[in-house]
Amino acid sequence: MSDYTPPIDDISFLLSEVFDIDALGASLPGFSEVNAAFATSVLEEAGRFFAETIQPLNLPGDEEGSRLVDGEVHTPKGFAEAYRAFAEAGWSGLSGDPAYGGQGLPRALQILADEMLSASNLSFGLFPGLTRGATEAIGHHASDELKAAYLPKMISGEWTGAMALTEAGAGTDLGLLKTQAEPQADGSYKITGSKIFISSGDHDFGGNIIHLVLARLPDAPKGVKGISLFLAPKFLVNADGSLGARNSFSVGSLEKKMGIHAQPTCVMNYDGATGWLVGQPNKGLSAMFTMMNAERLFVGIQGLGIADAAYQKAARYARERLQGRSADGSQPLVPIIAHADVRKMLLTVRSFVEAARGLAVWTALEMDKAVQLEDPQARAVADGNVALLTPVIKAAFTDFGFEGAVLAQQVFGGHGYIREWGLEQFVRDARIAQIYEGTNGVQAHDLAGRKLSIDGGALPQHFFGLVAADLDAAPADIADIAAPVREAFDTLKRATERLRAEAAKDPEETGAAATDYLRLFALVSLGWMWVRIAGAAAGKTGESERHRHRLAVARFFVARVLPQVYGLDRALQAGAAPITALEQDAF
Repeated sequence: MSDYTPPIDDISFLLSEVFDIDALGASLPGFSEVNAAFATSVLEEAGRFFAETIQPLNLPGDEEGSRLVDGEVHTPKGFAEAYRAFAEAGWSGLSGDPAYGGQGLPRALQILADEMLSASNLSFGLFPGLTRGATEAIGHHASDELKAAYLPKMISGEWTGAMALTEAGAGTDLGLLKTQAEPQADGSYKITGSKIFISSGDHDFGGNIIHLVLARLPDAPKGVKGISLFLAPKFLVNADGSLGARNSFSVGSLEKKMGIHAQPTCVMNYDGATGWLVGQPNKGLSAMFTMMNAERLFVGIQGLGIADAAYQKAARYARERLQGRSADGSQPLVPIIAHADVRKMLLTVRSFVEAARGLAVWTALEMDKAVQLEDPQARAVADGNVALLTPVIKAAFTDFGFEGAVLAQQVFGGHGYIREWGLEQFVRDARIAQIYEGTNGVQAHDLAGRKLSIDGGALPQHFFGLVAADLDAAPADIADIAAPVREAFDTLKRATERLRAEAAKDPEETGAAATDYLRLFALVSLGWMWVRIAGAAAGKTGESERHRHRLAVARFFVARVLPQVYGLDRALQAGAAPITALEQDAF
């Protein structure tokens, strides 16, 4: 059984028919040579490489895991060679800054490549994903000297990156971190402290590993206002760019985890490690958030990738596995896909995957607009859309992605619980995406507690205007799809106003409502994407059976998945009172 087929047909349809990347590329400076055909050819080659070279390492890599031997990390067999092949093929620099050797391609291509890489091998994909996040933080905030010294080799993949935030006593609340940075006469700093949960903290790929470390200066104020960001390489870099002495930090241990066993998640000890300040003193959190926001979108895409990989396996299995009679009793033995409950599980996952991919592409295109558009106001609007959707994509995609992996496992029955089929690994690997880069509860609070109130609610109102315009423009022949989405959208708008009003009176309301509100927001956003996808497919059903399938999945979504909105809205109307009332008796 083949394991993963890159969804190139669906990608091509989104880029050419739903979003018309040809027209968009012509309007964005620097993207004039990017069109749907070119983008599809690049992603087709990427998908082929990931499926043929990276995906076969997924199951054996999980079984072997990364190991710590005499203080050195050993990744599973084949990982180091595959990473070097990945870098040599140019995939490390797909969207990297051309000034430092990157290809500068649109963010949409990067996000779609990330999806296929995550579907192929989540543990492996974290190495280039974290490196890219580190290059973005360095590129936005570091000095020209640091950029010149580190970015070219990081973008090329010769060197990799990691971010070191979390400490045993400072998880989400970074204001509690204790790692110290002492200034030196030569302008460097000596960093001392320990960090936990550091993905890609060390490996055996060769080259250098560039750590971005949060630490405090001696005179720093308390809390988050006293955090600075430092660049600390595993090997110090000589004046000619060659690698010099090893820096004074080490791997204390590898975390023993539920999933992503092939990914070395390290406890890092910094023992007077040499580092350099990135950005301004005591402004490290804002610099690190450049990396974290990019990583949060990347993590959301991980949820999408695993859901698609799990769905593909389950759909193939359901067509081949013979079990049970047909519903009318006329056939004594049928493939399990003939059973309505199995089809329902598969369609639930597929209806998330296809709409989520569309929402991811839309958000990526907004990221490109925020950088490339000439009009400052238009850039600000696009940037606001990205800020609004970032917590939604991170939290909802990983929640739905985990749920999708569990449904796919259920299709396999007992075989889904057996390691050799790979479904139990998807479930274990998907689970971390709901936790790292800020738990999904934190993302929900970001949406409900911050993003709804910025500039008097301007972010959601602008986004709602875009959704409303698309619903109004929906073709008549998909009215049965657009109408339920419009009703759900009206529910979201009312819930938004109610939440803002109640939260202003009682701060407990945000905490009680946040996760339900984010899921409601996400379901409506996915419904909006289905309207756009169905609208593009509706006039082409005579050309391709795949277009008819898209319409069928859209109708399943609005009939069987979207109605969750109304249960969530009832929960939101209940507010914080039931939770508050239970505190004394229940806790």
